[in-house]
Amino acid sequence: MQHTSGESCHPHSPSLRAFGAQKQRGRRIDNMAVQPDRPTWSKQIEFTLAGIGNAVGLGNVWRFPYLCYRSGGGAFLVPYVFMLVVLGIPLLYMELIVGQYLRKGPVHVLEKVCPLLKGVGMATVAISFIMCTYYNVIITWALYYLFSSFQSPLPWQSCNNTWNQPNCTDHVTNSSYSTTASQQFFNHKVLERTSGLEQPGTLRWELFLLLLLSWIIVYLCIFKGVKSTGKVVYFTAIFPYVILFALLINNVQLPGAMEGIKFFIVPVWDKLLSLEVWINAAAQIFNSIGIGFGGLMTMSSYNSFNNNVLKDTLAISIINSLTSLLAGFVIFSAFGYMSHLQNIPVSELAVDGPGLVFVVYPQTFVTMPLAPLWAIVFFFMLLLLGLDSEFAMVEVMVTSLMDGYGKPLLKYFRLKEILVLMVCSTAFLLGIPHVMQSGIYVFQLMDHYTAIVSIIFLAFFEVIAICVVFGVRRLSDSLIEMTGKPPSIFFKVCWCIVCPILIGVILVFSVIQFRPARYEDYVYPAWAQGVGWMIALASIIWIPLGAIHTLWILPGTFMERVRRSLTPFGLEKVPAIHPAGSGESLPDLAVKL
Repeated sequence: MQHTSGESCHPHSPSLRAFGAQKQRGRRIDNMAVQPDRPTWSKQIEFTLAGIGNAVGLGNVWRFPYLCYRSGGGAFLVPYVFMLVVLGIPLLYMELIVGQYLRKGPVHVLEKVCPLLKGVGMATVAISFIMCTYYNVIITWALYYLFSSFQSPLPWQSCNNTWNQPNCTDHVTNSSYSTTASQQFFNHKVLERTSGLEQPGTLRWELFLLLLLSWIIVYLCIFKGVKSTGKVVYFTAIFPYVILFALLINNVQLPGAMEGIKFFIVPVWDKLLSLEVWINAAAQIFNSIGIGFGGLMTMSSYNSFNNNVLKDTLAISIINSLTSLLAGFVIFSAFGYMSHLQNIPVSELAVDGPGLVFVVYPQTFVTMPLAPLWAIVFFFMLLLLGLDSEFAMVEVMVTSLMDGYGKPLLKYFRLKEILVLMVCSTAFLLGIPHVMQSGIYVFQLMDHYTAIVSIIFLAFFEVIAICVVFGVRRLSDSLIEMTGKPPSIFFKVCWCIVCPILIGVILVFSVIQFRPARYEDYVYPAWAQGVGWMIALASIIWIPLGAIHTLWILPGTFMERVRRSLTPFGLEKVPAIHPAGSGESLPDLAVKL
């Protein structure tokens, strides 16, 4: 087949060679030739493990059990599995396909598939970077607890400590007045928290140094790129399962454990009539797998071109959900033990968010044999779970910078390792407010407006860009070129109909049911809520800014600009559609204007 004049102008343009006129469909693209120096995973299993490590994180240990508990135990599992099948797996498959095919990070992937929505890619990088600044604070707390566990008795075991208040009790209780020793250890020893954001307090030097240590660990694990990350994930992705199984074996032998497990697996069917339960299940699948965060898309860009993406999709999504179920058995067996100690039903236990990890579960250690050993094992597991997710979030930022500004950045920094150091150092500095005495309030504010508000918007526009504008036909063609096999009719239906509608519904109800941030009984003042919206806008704002920039740089009338902005690879074709004698036409639009 002869090359057209347009192809001769852009010999390496995948837009012209794969998604041009109908006569060019099905042609093989050698993306490896496009980026001959792009590193790849040493072994494909390293990507699978890194993907599992990214998806499996702290959310599996506390967010899933908490949502399951709040939604009626076993009743939550029905919508959870449904959302996994029709939402989680298809969208993960979609992200891995475009990431592996275009061999770019989220910024340049979105710029290629839908120029008008290229801001979604920038927003994805922004939200990953924002999250990595405060996500490492959880690792900091885990390190504090880990080091505090090397003593017997454990420091949160009794009320005979300098930080304890008069209302401290050394046994689990639901009294509105009393607080447990583990609660007071977290609030008055670890955080030394103030009454609110209005009183920032002083810097917690112990937490500051541990935050620095956590960023040093992250840097040393990823500074060599996928080559070093690939080696680390063999340990960080696998070892937490050893710990979870060890904890489960221990917990099921505790008195009352079976009552907790029964609550976990036996549905309260009336709960299925609540729309909130279905929305919570979708949101959990969404946040847990990491759709819209760009981490897995970035990692897949380092795959070999012919890698079997479906195999990785199923491995990552299914193992992620099985891990949540395993963590559910671990946590609910502990709930059963706590209900036995308190002599109250499992449904009446007081559990909430981060407290599930740093207050409720540590309280169970003190009644276990070899309590310090179990505490060390548990918090070491939290450290590993947090590090895997942190690797991916930092890698999103680094990859996007290298994809867009690789040559000038390397000219200035000389080595990529120095660029990674600058990214980690910047994130460390931005994390300092979280280790003030008011840090927990800053943490909760950022998490609420980033993980809940921003990510729903980003994922919605990402699905519109890839499934609607780029189109299922082009997505299928990409997969055929890489693997020789088309996607099944199930995935095509999900991409065309189910995913856009379902995420649209989630977006609508997340807006309708939106509740301002709060932490326990503390209600954030109006100015703090305003800061929260500014945090949300720090990522969302890139979507309209990207659209305005695309329309600004494209030539022609307004309608011509809109048409080209909704044309996959439309920005790449701008220089090639006007030269004298060029008869190259634009690719077919997925969306007809």
